[in-house]
Amino acid sequence: MGKPRLDDPDLPLADMMTLWPDTVEVFMRHKMLCVGCLVSPFHTIVDACAEYNLDEDSFLSELTAAVTGQV
Repeated sequence: MGKPRLDDPDLPLADMMTLWPDTVEVFMRHKMLCVGCLVSPFHTIVDACAEYNLDEDSFLSELTAAVTGQV
């Protein structure tokens, strides 16, 4: 099994931030408490966007830009 995809809707946030540490800045910029949260091994992008009332597509675009160095 290969590396998960950033856009995998089942990818836990803790795994995402471990695999792609540049994503942490995006969470911090939105003042999200996901970084270091005890629930992050269980929450996904879908969950976080619902919790913080963010558009999933826009947030994923920001995460992708951070990972690819386009921020």
